[in-house]
Amino acid sequence: MYGYHGKILKVDLSDGSVKTIELKEDLAKAFIGGSGLAARLLFDVLDAKTNPLGPDNHLAFMTGPFTATPVPQGSRYIVAGKSAQGFWGEACSGGSFGPALKGAGVDGVIITGAAKKPVYLFVHDSSVEIKDASHLWGKDTIETQEIIKKDLGERRIRVACIGIGGENKVKYASIMNDESRAAGRCGLGAVMGAKNLKAVAAVGDARAEIASEEMLRGILDFYKLVMEASPFYHLLREYGTYGYLDMAFEIGDAPTRYFTRALFPVEKVSSATFKDTYMVRNYACYGCPVACGKVVEYNKRGVKEIDTPEYETMVAFGPLLENYDLDSILYVNHLCNIYGIDTISAGVSIAFAFYLYEKGVIGKKDVGMKLEWGNSETIVKLVEMVAKRSGFGNILAEGTKGMAELLNVDPGEAANVKGLEIPMHDPRAFFGQALSYATGNRGACHLRGDFYQVDLGVGAIPELGIIQMDRFVLDGRVDAVAKYQDVRELYDSLILCKFSFATLSMICDFLNAITGWDYNPESIHKTGERIFNIKRALNNKFGVTREHDKMPRIAIAPLEEGATAGKTPNMEELLKEYYKARKWDWETGKPTKEKLEELGLGDIAAKIWK
Repeated sequence: MYGYHGKILKVDLSDGSVKTIELKEDLAKAFIGGSGLAARLLFDVLDAKTNPLGPDNHLAFMTGPFTATPVPQGSRYIVAGKSAQGFWGEACSGGSFGPALKGAGVDGVIITGAAKKPVYLFVHDSSVEIKDASHLWGKDTIETQEIIKKDLGERRIRVACIGIGGENKVKYASIMNDESRAAGRCGLGAVMGAKNLKAVAAVGDARAEIASEEMLRGILDFYKLVMEASPFYHLLREYGTYGYLDMAFEIGDAPTRYFTRALFPVEKVSSATFKDTYMVRNYACYGCPVACGKVVEYNKRGVKEIDTPEYETMVAFGPLLENYDLDSILYVNHLCNIYGIDTISAGVSIAFAFYLYEKGVIGKKDVGMKLEWGNSETIVKLVEMVAKRSGFGNILAEGTKGMAELLNVDPGEAANVKGLEIPMHDPRAFFGQALSYATGNRGACHLRGDFYQVDLGVGAIPELGIIQMDRFVLDGRVDAVAKYQDVRELYDSLILCKFSFATLSMICDFLNAITGWDYNPESIHKTGERIFNIKRALNNKFGVTREHDKMPRIAIAPLEEGATAGKTPNMEELLKEYYKARKWDWETGKPTKEKLEELGLGDIAAKIWK
């Protein structure tokens, strides 16, 4: 089999046993790899009774056929399992850990059980060792990566690890690699912490055989021309994702003051202001020609260098909290990275607390301090409290869903879908994005259904009829939202960066060159649809129904200002059309038996339609 090693390791931390799962070609072709393959492998071992933070949860570290190949922006890996909030969870990260894991001679590692004391895994030479991590417990993520490399005597080793956020089971704890690259969402770092698993380290030079090197070289030459002709390429290279902030402000896509406003002094936090204020240098993930990663010279608070915040982080700890102090946003980003917590969920949860404080639901006695919009030092303190679960940080660490439950607040005021906090693309700015959030398998996700890119004019997929139109109108286009979600599932299965400039046809060509298969846009879309629906079926096993496919009121109530003033999507109408396009059952929220059988998932249909 081309493009794969054909081997997945399964480690039980409870008894220390290791098994090898043979990956057969028919399964690989049906689910590709990454999160798609993880969903199929985990379907039979996870259910509603599985405690996300218990030993029975399974955590899969997966690569895909593009990993460690010459395909540009194919450096990523996926972590998947039941999320800390109890839904399907997955997170993707770049850097070099993915290629190191595949270089170790495996396509992935699945972890179950829980160790009696802290451990880490060392994957190499198609095998895995369980090593003591007692000396690493309590260390930050950058320290952990350095210590493991030193302990093992190999600088080429790459490490994916948790910080104290994961150790303390913060519900949005992330997994960090290559210093500050993050598998950030869904709290899978908390799942690692619950297993006493501090890290996974990997190294190796094994390469999966490629079916046609000559075909691959030809596609690469054409891809380079397409990439360099794209204005988006130059924006990412110059500013990273942060470069979008100015446009987001103009079109009302950057939420402010906990989703209740749209206007803010953008000049204080614009990408141009940032570049004028700090010395910035670029860095790239493995094999990536874009180099959208940025590092700045900070030299404050005892920190020399800090990764530049992504757009999401800049808004979550900036306008969403009415904080326009760039120094504090940089520092909070650094804290989240070394503690291992998701910046989106952390920012939204803290903003929720400010909102509730303003409304009088909580007070100084509850929090231990005043919460005043824009107070940067308060924000810094709260992030530290979250990571340590100290004081009110113990409540913040539950995320907005848990906060609403603990504080007896209307869930319509908690900015999340399926326990995942809403990202920094306002659902009132793009109605297709609102629908993607509501129906996303992992909740409010701006990556596995980033339909805002379509209506910005940079995400069209003409092969499937997905084109830019009026961002406030979805008449006759709901099926395009579903198809776009399907395609994005492919990216996290191949695994390919969302900022790839490859067309769907080029993606098929890359995959066929690597594997020797015969995919075309229509057949690969069907595979993406299969992956989306098996994840939905998993969520149905966990208890998800149509009632979970909704947007919280706080995020779609019409605003009185900005480019989205008076705009709100009619979610009930959109969902009815969406369910019809998906062939999902309106009463149960499940894919119909006929739809699953059409997708080659008859065995799955039999299990969820007992």
